[in-house]
Amino acid sequence: MNDRIFLDTNILIYLYSEDEIEKREVSQKLIDNYVPLISTQVINELSNVMIKKFNLTPTTVSQIVEELADSCIVNMITIKTIQNAIKLVETYKYSYYDSLIIASALENKCDKIYSEDMQHGQIIKGQLEILNPFIGICYP
Repeated sequence: MNDRIFLDTNILIYLYSEDEIEKREVSQKLIDNYVPLISTQVINELSNVMIKKFNLTPTTVSQIVEELADSCIVNMITIKTIQNAIKLVETYKYSYYDSLIIASALENKCDKIYSEDMQHGQIIKGQLEILNPFIGICYP
C-alpha cells in the first residue's frame, strides 16, 4: 500500500492489551499492512503507559521500544515540530500533545493518522485525514 500513515499512541497500546482482542487485531493489521510512522513522543507515551498501567518491567518496555523501532519509521520531535504544533492548537483546538502528533504526521507527509481520540474523518490542512480504525469493527 502506498499510503503514508501515522499511528497515535492509543493504537499502539492495543498491540499489548490482553483485554481488547478486537482492537489488538486491528492495530496489528495496521502494522502488518504498512510501515507506519510514529514519533519519539509516541514511544515516550507508550513507554509510560507500559510501565505505569501495564506494570511491565523496564527490560520488557525496552524490548517493546526495539520492536516498534524495527517495524515503524520513527520521527524525531524538533523545535520546528513544536512550533507547528502550537499553531495547530490555535487552528484546530486539539490539545497540545495531540497537535504535536498531528504536526509530526504533517511533517512526514502522511496521508492518514490513525487515532482513537481525535475527530474521525477530519481533514487537517487539506492533506491529512484522521481515522479511527475501530469504527464499524469494535463500535458503531
